[in-house]
Amino acid sequence: MSKLSEIASEEIEMEMTPMIDVTFLLLIFFLCTLKFKLLEGKLAAYLPKDVGVNSAPAEPKEKVEVVINVREPGQKFFAGGDEKDTPWDKDNHRRYYITGRQLQYQIGPRKTAKVDELAKWLQEFYRQDPESPTTIDCRPGTTYGDMVPVLDSLADAGFLKVTFVGEYKK
Repeated sequence: MSKLSEIASEEIEMEMTPMIDVTFLLLIFFLCTLKFKLLEGKLAAYLPKDVGVNSAPAEPKEKVEVVINVREPGQKFFAGGDEKDTPWDKDNHRRYYITGRQLQYQIGPRKTAKVDELAKWLQEFYRQDPESPTTIDCRPGTTYGDMVPVLDSLADAGFLKVTFVGEYKK
């Protein structure tokens, strides 16, 4: 018999013990070097302080809520193109501008139609309590362009944490 046929007839077995040992060593290595995130699950949340194990009376904070109402919706006109300065129709999705629009801003019982006056009120509120929560409540008919000057006035006054009221339903 030739040497090649002898080698071909031998049965080759793979040793599993070293492979299992290496696998367990890698597993132990990765478990030892694993770092858990300590801050995971800790979110800054405004939770009620008067409920729970250590219930202590929470003092109510006055909230600065700016309500934007549309008193007069005005009329929409095309902003460019061949139809520029012609009345805008609802079916067209091109840019438009609004003329004759009148807004009313309200903080509590105070009402005004001027953003400058609203900005002065907001600065007063910030001087009284810089930590007071602030919200912007855009009523139906308001646009993004109506809300931006109010947001700018809040930021200029010093309020940095502003929330928005969701959809208004009657």
